[in-house]
Amino acid sequence: MNEWSLSRILAGLHDDIQQKLETVRKTLGHPGTKGDASEIVWLQLLDTYLPKRYQVATAHVVDSRGVFSEQIDVVVFDRQYSPFIFHYQGQTIIPAESVYAVFESKQAINAGQVAYAQKKIASVRRLHRTSLPIPHAGGTYAAKPLIPILGGILTFESDWTPAFGKPLSDALDLGGEEGHLDIGCIAAHGYFSLNQETKTYETFLGGKPATAFLFTLISLLQFSGTVPMIDVQAYSQWLTK
Repeated sequence: MNEWSLSRILAGLHDDIQQKLETVRKTLGHPGTKGDASEIVWLQLLDTYLPKRYQVATAHVVDSRGVFSEQIDVVVFDRQYSPFIFHYQGQTIIPAESVYAVFESKQAINAGQVAYAQKKIASVRRLHRTSLPIPHAGGTYAAKPLIPILGGILTFESDWTPAFGKPLSDALDLGGEEGHLDIGCIAAHGYFSLNQETKTYETFLGGKPATAFLFTLISLLQFSGTVPMIDVQAYSQWLTK
């Protein structure tokens, strides 16, 4: 009789993700098709294993001033407290207040892709976000401070040898306040995350990177708390423009 094994279950999760990403990279010929397929792998992973208060989509993010982000490969957003998510002509548009995390998905990591991810993430973080006071039975709570929006990059491989070395560190250091990456996964090699206390990057090699990345992301989301109470009326101004 076979015994249950948590280690085998968690290893199987990583192996499944790595195999799917590797298959995409080796079998699909068109770069755009490869990119779309890789996004789907990561979207399915997060959609399956993140708590249901979170949803994931490829989307644009918009603020109440009518400013749009660039298209983001993977947006982790709130569905429990978000009053509206737009779907138009196959495109998803999410209000900035609802966003927890944004990721760029690529086949392989290199300096150009890190810079591209930093630019995309910055286009979300610089959006205006509202936060209203929260009414309750005894009165009103003060408006909730805005939570930091997490940013990261998701890849299968690395164009660097070794994958985690000075070239990666140098590229990560160029993100600045708006574009910095908090976490990234190179499924074939490991993952990295930003230590919020020391503001330095920590790398974790080998093991089961996809599973380890997932657990780290869930932990970061837990400590992020809940998105603020959105000012819907701030968006309603666009009904008359």
